[in-house]
Amino acid sequence: MKKVIIISLLTSMLLNTQAQKWVSLFNGKDLTGWKNNGTEKWYVEKGQLICESGPEKQYGYLSTTKNYKNFKLSLEFKQEANGNSGVFFRSTIDGVKISGWQAEVAPPGEHTGGIYESYGRGWLIQPKAEDEKWLKYGKWNKYVVDVNGDKVTTYLNGHQMITITDEKIGRGEGFIALQIHEGGGIKVRWKKLRIQEL
Repeated sequence: MKKVIIISLLTSMLLNTQAQKWVSLFNGKDLTGWKNNGTEKWYVEKGQLICESGPEKQYGYLSTTKNYKNFKLSLEFKQEANGNSGVFFRSTIDGVKISGWQAEVAPPGEHTGGIYESYGRGWLIQPKAEDEKWLKYGKWNKYVVDVNGDKVTTYLNGHQMITITDEKIGRGEGFIALQIHEGGGIKVRWKKLRIQEL
């Protein structure tokens, strides 16, 4: 009986360890594990993932080929030019019409860290005005998006930007995606994209 209990405990510990392991979403070489949606540019340069507006100046999305429900996503981004982008989660797409939620990445004063519901209710929550200062525009920023059940929390450069509890988000299913906003002139660099499934 004791052996069974010990084996059960060890198995449980092993599963918990595996569930909490950080996994890289970007190999630094190519777009393996990702899908390009739209005609905008996604490419790899010097170990970094680059998104850049194309000639059509439309929305573009690079989505994971796997769906993720509950997770912590950690990445770094550096905005060049306009810098209007975002990180979608629990999302689905038809062409370039994306349904889901976006953790905003935007120019100064335009609510990086806030949560926007695409083709739905619009802005659900924006950072407080005094928290907008945590964005280092034109420099590398560390971004963490924590999605667990009904609750979403974002962190920018170690500072909590927002936290929200929402039943509709809790019911959501789908992939993670990076965005190129419409309008042209956008370029954002990404690196160190890692996920910890919860």
